[in-house]
Amino acid sequence: MSEMKNKVDFIQLLGPDMSIKILTHLDDPCDLIRVSAVSSSWHRFVIKNGLCKQLCVKMFPEIPGVARIIELDNTIDPLSNPLGSYENWESLKRNHKVYAFLASGLTPIIKNCISKAISASSTDNYPEESILHTLESGDRTEYRASYWSSKGESDPSVPETLVYKLASKLCLVTEIHVHPFQAYFQHGFPIYSAKAVRFRMGHLRYPIELESAVDNVAANHVLGDDQFIWTYISPEFPMFQENRLQKFKLPEPVLCIGGVLLVELLGRIQKQEMDELLYICISHVQVLGRPLLPAFDVKIHHPTGKCTLKCCPQTDCYSSSSTSSSRATESSNPSRLRIITSNIMQRGVRRWEQIILGALLGSGAVVVDD
Repeated sequence: MSEMKNKVDFIQLLGPDMSIKILTHLDDPCDLIRVSAVSSSWHRFVIKNGLCKQLCVKMFPEIPGVARIIELDNTIDPLSNPLGSYENWESLKRNHKVYAFLASGLTPIIKNCISKAISASSTDNYPEESILHTLESGDRTEYRASYWSSKGESDPSVPETLVYKLASKLCLVTEIHVHPFQAYFQHGFPIYSAKAVRFRMGHLRYPIELESAVDNVAANHVLGDDQFIWTYISPEFPMFQENRLQKFKLPEPVLCIGGVLLVELLGRIQKQEMDELLYICISHVQVLGRPLLPAFDVKIHHPTGKCTLKCCPQTDCYSSSSTSSSRATESSNPSRLRIITSNIMQRGVRRWEQIILGALLGSGAVVVDD
């Protein structure tokens, strides 16, 4: 009985402002989920103050503009925020789940999100000038030049498109890089860039397996635009007739739901001397962003494009890749959050400043005198 009397809720004792400052020092979604599981009052405190959102924004500063459109266990339709207390609480709960999953599901490091080349609107010489070569970072390998080439056209306005599959059905894309190809084996070393480039992101209209057209021997099949639903279309970016990786930063980060990217190459500049036709040639395409980790998945509800954010049950859905090693030894090394709650709830509130700061900043167990 005496031990029960010494248990104190430090959130009630310290007040909301100090408690929020303490909890925002946590750096793992796992810990915030544990906080919300301590008691019903802590659960409500975490949700009401949007602590999962604050952690998610701290981890991924580009996320606030896009996270609101994701729904967990429902659809992508955004929920309004009416004045009614019940509806508002449901909206807060939904945001809590969404941000918790995004904070734990997105890769902490920005990487190249392209996983596969799907098709090109035309190819001059297949497979020597296939879109597959745009996945390689250089413009040549040990034995050959490495690039994709369109067919030649006399009309400079004829566009070309390249379609890629991204590493995940959900990727937070920040910028796209395109490297025009310089024909170092032709007289004058011409650069076959486009006049401008534009990007589309989205998903297939119908739930069919996305196969690579370039895997076919004939390579004549091209996925038509009517087979996709584009949820984002970028502005046009001018390209320069320069042999370098040209970087196109999107006006704001884009959440690509469906994992399909289309690169539109608009306008032709360079003629080939031998046939007097205009070509576009690309040596490399790169998409920078944060794909969803393998433990997560997105189920798209066709043909509307609404989706469900899912987590694979056999993995710890609240562990991030940056903390996976510490999670493996968690049974032998308790988390800082457990140290805080254990000491405060069982030892009372005396010297709570030392307990909290020691647990957050220290590396070992916290020992407190009665």
